[in-house]
Amino acid sequence: MDTIKRRARIAGLWYFVASIFGVVALVIVPNKLIVDGDALATAERLRTMEMLLRIGMTCDLGSQVMFVGVVVALFRLFEHVDRRTATWVVILGALLSVPVMFVAVLCEVAALYLAKGGPALTTFNSYQLDSLSYLFVRLHGAGVRFASIYWGLWLFPFGALVVRSGFIPRWLGWLLFAAGASYLADSATWLLAPRFLDAVGRVTAILRTCELPIIFWLLIWGARGSGVDTEIASAVR
Repeated sequence: MDTIKRRARIAGLWYFVASIFGVVALVIVPNKLIVDGDALATAERLRTMEMLLRIGMTCDLGSQVMFVGVVVALFRLFEHVDRRTATWVVILGALLSVPVMFVAVLCEVAALYLAKGGPALTTFNSYQLDSLSYLFVRLHGAGVRFASIYWGLWLFPFGALVVRSGFIPRWLGWLLFAAGASYLADSATWLLAPRFLDAVGRVTAILRTCELPIIFWLLIWGARGSGVDTEIASAVR
């Protein structure tokens, strides 16, 4: 029987696995490889820890592919609540953000090629190659910042659907609004007032954790309330 609870748990599983891959790609690997403000040291780490970078790129691509699964699963979960809003979850959560991240991963590929050098790059000396490699590492980070705009925006229709659903606690929807605002505030500060990024980032890093409860709720409980164990067809209006 295809129930709302089952669909919610499928969405939660996709969401959880995609998030794990995302943490590896966007937090753990960059912290190991990037030496802030030091192109030579960063390029040396790319050369000596090439496999770690490749793991990061694989996780980056994998998380984006899995996130397509997340938004599709959420669409199927919430389409009977409000199909138009659920469509915006798909558009903002995957159709706009995923291509940006694929381009960002290409920047990491370029950074690795430049750091390793090769016959096609003999017109550049080692210092120039390392500097260019560092530039592409930073371009990857810029791509993540741009994608973060959509990562923030998609949480608003998602939160609205949670609030209106009746089978997921409303407070989880309000937490999604807070998390969405944190992504937007972080990206806006980076674009408009980068000198305040560290100060703003300390606050937004806390607010972004407001996205975590919905992941575990969907994964563990799925959905609660009257009618969640009935067939989806009976819930569609």
